[in-house]
Amino acid sequence: MKERAGPSPGGFTLVELLVAIAVLALLAVVSWRGLDAMVRAQQQTGAHTDAVLTLQTVLDQWETDLNAVQTLEHTTPIAWDGQLLRLTRRSPQAEDPGLRVVAWALRSVDGSDQWLRWQSPPVATAAQWQQAWDQAALWARTPSAQTRRGETVLLPLAGWQLFFYREGAWANALSSASAPRPVDGGAQPVATPAVTLPEGVRLQITLAPGGALSGQITRDWVNPTLGGNKS
Repeated sequence: MKERAGPSPGGFTLVELLVAIAVLALLAVVSWRGLDAMVRAQQQTGAHTDAVLTLQTVLDQWETDLNAVQTLEHTTPIAWDGQLLRLTRRSPQAEDPGLRVVAWALRSVDGSDQWLRWQSPPVATAAQWQQAWDQAALWARTPSAQTRRGETVLLPLAGWQLFFYREGAWANALSSASAPRPVDGGAQPVATPAVTLPEGVRLQITLAPGGALSGQITRDWVNPTLGGNKS
């Protein structure tokens, strides 16, 4: 009586091959999804880190500008009109004793609202200061190729607001108390420290939606000369 022949040693049936291929395909899909998720997580972490560093750098520049505000006769130390902040500050270069006019504004750039900073060349006379002050206003609304040379695009913003601290309270920076006092005849403004330079400045910015960072951020600055501790 003949014995039945069994499967060849070391061989695979068609069913076994199909099962092995299916398992390998499943492992490949799972591995690809895992790698894709890891790459996406790394990209999101990198984007968040970059956004935080950019925001911190911008806010540090904001505080540096305020710390360098200069109060002189026939100049306006700081002025806010609801869209544009202009200030007169000491030059950042130690070897340059002059002043600069610095402006911060929110304006559409290439179809998106961007927070911008502009600074003038050094000014040494009242006439040069007035020209730079007027150029800052033009730059914020109708910029030309020339005025754009002094601008830096900072980051996308949905909106921003300023408040000044005076006489023990925060108030909208557009109030009459923040306006410079004109000289007789309505000529150039005279900077009166108690009137034009607040004890504190509160910045509120609303970050543009859809980015790595979102929401509202508040940053308070205390005038190191006039202010105390404000909260």
